[in-house]
Amino acid sequence: MKIISKTIKFLPLFLMALAITSCSDDDDNNGGAVVPVQLNIVDTAIATADLSSLVAALQAADGNLVNVLNGSGPFTVLAPTNLAFETFLSDNGFANLEAVPTDVLSQVLLNHVISADLSSTDLTGLGAGYTRTNATGAGGNTMSIYFNTSNGVRFNDVSSVSTADVSASNGTVHIVDAVIGLPSIVDHAVNNSNFSALAGALTSEDLVTTLQGDGPFTVLAPINDAFSDFTNPDSNALSNILLNHVLVGAITSTDLVGLGNIYTNSLAVGPNDNAISLYSNTDNGVRFNGVSSVAIADVIGTNGIIHAVDTVIDIPSIVTFATADPNFSTLVTALTTLTPDTDFVATLSTVNGTSPAPFTVFAPNNAAFDDLGTPPAADVLTQVLLHHVLGNANVTSTNLVASNGAAPTMLNGQAITISLPGTGDNIADVTDGAGNTDIGIIAVDVQAGNGVIHVLNKVMLPSAD
Repeated sequence: MKIISKTIKFLPLFLMALAITSCSDDDDNNGGAVVPVQLNIVDTAIATADLSSLVAALQAADGNLVNVLNGSGPFTVLAPTNLAFETFLSDNGFANLEAVPTDVLSQVLLNHVISADLSSTDLTGLGAGYTRTNATGAGGNTMSIYFNTSNGVRFNDVSSVSTADVSASNGTVHIVDAVIGLPSIVDHAVNNSNFSALAGALTSEDLVTTLQGDGPFTVLAPINDAFSDFTNPDSNALSNILLNHVLVGAITSTDLVGLGNIYTNSLAVGPNDNAISLYSNTDNGVRFNGVSSVAIADVIGTNGIIHAVDTVIDIPSIVTFATADPNFSTLVTALTTLTPDTDFVATLSTVNGTSPAPFTVFAPNNAAFDDLGTPPAADVLTQVLLHHVLGNANVTSTNLVASNGAAPTMLNGQAITISLPGTGDNIADVTDGAGNTDIGIIAVDVQAGNGVIHVLNKVMLPSAD
């Protein structure tokens, strides 16, 4: 017993001697200055009593998370307190950490880890915005997190920094008062006050549940100023306008740029309940239907991606697509400048259900007009253009197939003949009123709110009679 007692008394002295030896070694290398050893993020959490639940969560979720945070970093860790974890478990119906599925707990914890060293001064200097965490969101992209420093430092509008700038050897720890759950695209819309008008509209039109579904969705989210400026000139249903901002799939800005200038479909519906088309142009940024540009790209949630846009994208008319798509620029000139006595724009903007809408427009592209050569006089050109428009019918490609060989009568009173399948690269062959047979439909089903467009490679000519 005496030997053990002496040994216990001696142990602190032995450890102190080791510490002195270590400091002496440092003294030799640093001119006599004592250099304390800085803890890394994991050791800092272990040494902080109010982060014991975080440490337990890291161990319960995935031992590899500890290895990650022991790495060189740099990281910024938003570290929830013990009370924050207690509230998280209670709110989500879990008895303890072990009851949380491992994959869920891992993603929640990764949503508190940013692969950069961000001090509170850095965040305050930025004011508000998005950065990325290490959690995985829609399409395998890293999750977005919204920070706002207008009143302290707050994340996703659910968690505030209570103790900032705890320095570690491989980054910075900010202790926060709530666990930050994994946000859906609806959560992101609600969390950012710049989307408050959108969030209110989604709620009023009962679309929140839809956008909380599995998805994935891509939402073109108008900012508040966009809603303030929107007058809904055609009195379209707000729910349909909102759905015109939703695409199926997780489409990043990189995807959009890579695809170039294309048409896709939104969740809005037009004549015969056909999906409304959306035209994206990437010649200068990313612009939709020629009216709305991306202001903030790639806000990633669990079930989709948000791109903030600067203008509400109304349900498009035939005229919307003609003016937005540069492939129809010569057609637009023909419909306006070259035929000043006929208000084609007003006619082709007629609201669906008001005669002669809906329309089926066979639209010659720029190359088709180039082949035509010098445009005819205005009165003749007017008849040529009317020969490309079928009134009171929204004939999609499916119906073109069903009516193979049909001869619809166009607005100039003459018929065209559509034959399927087309020859060469043509989807369908067309014979015009003048009997020309070298005309092809090369793209189909650009669906507007008041009709549908099919693209031609030649200008159709009416009979001289």
